[in-house]
Formats: sequence, C-alpha cells, structure tokens
Amino acid sequence: MNVITVASRKGGAGKTTLCAHLAALAQSQGHKCQVIDGDPQGSLALCNRLRADAALPFATAERGIDRALAMAQVAGAEWVFIDTSPTMWVVVQEAIRAATLVLIPARPGFLDLDAVRETVKTARERNKPYAVVLNACPVKRGAREAPAVAQSRAYLEREGVPVFAGQISHRASFSLTLAAGASAGEAEPASLAAAEIEKLWRAVEKSVAAINAHYADAAATASLTQGQAA
Repeated sequence: MNVITVASRKGGAGKTTLCAHLAALAQSQGHKCQVIDGDPQGSLALCNRLRADAALPFATAERGIDRALAMAQVAGAEWVFIDTSPTMWVVVQEAIRAATLVLIPARPGFLDLDAVRETVKTARERNKPYAVVLNACPVKRGAREAPAVAQSRAYLEREGVPVFAGQISHRASFSLTLAAGASAGEAEPASLAAAEIEKLWRAVEKSVAAINAHYADAAATASLTQGQAA
C-alpha cells in the first residue's frame, strides 16, 4: 500500500487541494484509493462529501493515523492520501512517519519557502522520501516560468531540497471544481489545470515505483546476507 502524505507547516499552502485532486485522479485511473483527513478543520472531509455518490473511501485521524491506515489496508486500498494540518503536532508526525512519499506544497515566496524547512527536517529525521511541489504559481507565459517560481526553484535546489519539475498554477478551476463535487480531471479533462495535476501524478507514480524498488532490493540483499551468514 502506497501512502502519500501532503504536509506543510504553512497554512494556505494548498495541501487539501492537492490531496483531493490527486486522490480523485488516481481513483479515476482505476486505483483503489482511500483519503484520510488529518486536519481537525475538516476541509478534505468537506471536499469528499461534496462528491456525493462519487465520494472516495474516507477516514479521519481522530483515533490515530496508524488505525486509519490499518483499516485502509484491510479494505484493500492501493493508494492512501493523507491531508494534514499546518502544524508539526503528533498526528502530522505520524502521517510523515507512515508515508511512502511526502509531498510538501509551497507557494513561491520567502514565507512559504522558509516554512518548508520544518517539514523537510521531520521527513529527513524519519528517513522518508519527500519533494516540494511549487503550488499556486503565476501561470506560465509560453515555456518560461515566472521569476518568483524560478527563484524559488533555484533556492530549493541550492538547499538540496528535491522539487517537482513542473508547477501547479494559480487557477480558479482547482477550487471551483472541488466545490462542484469533482476534480479538475473529471470536470474539465482537457483543461490546463487537469494537465498540471496529471503531470504531478505521473511524477508521484514514478517516484513511488523507484522507492518501492529500492526497498525491495534492500530487502533482497539483507535476506541474501542472512542466508550466507547462516
């Protein structure tokens, strides 16, 4: 089971929006998904309720992340998406510890970039793969990124922080489609918003496949070493 934890110490970074759109896209592509709302504010729960009959399997973290994940595994979930609150309280730390991959949304700007540090520190301490997603960015004009986006990407790269090669732009359709009970990919499949989420999802799938392959190789090597020692 693959667990994608969306975390950021900064409020308003776009955690819920990314989580909801990615989960809906994965579900639409035939994956069995579960969403977990780890934020007491309940924004992901609201997005899921608005989907009505198309709602994804859902849980809260009221009784702990581990319990919610155990129930998802019993239900046969392939992908679990966890939304978190803009804190580093215990539930967020549990969600990071349980993650296959941590996504850290950040708007281009020094306030968001500074807030990235604490989430990165937590992921590193738990030896969890992570990547920053530049979110709510100025829309590209042609192939060129806006100066704020390019500067933010350069800063993260200098700090040795992995960052998604694309961007999620500031588009009204991201919030409007969720409010209408759908994702951008479902409501507006030919839109630029849908294309951006699709690109991010492909990057997530590729990263998770590489992570799982790494752990499988490590387990095989450990098993071989133990066999030789015996």
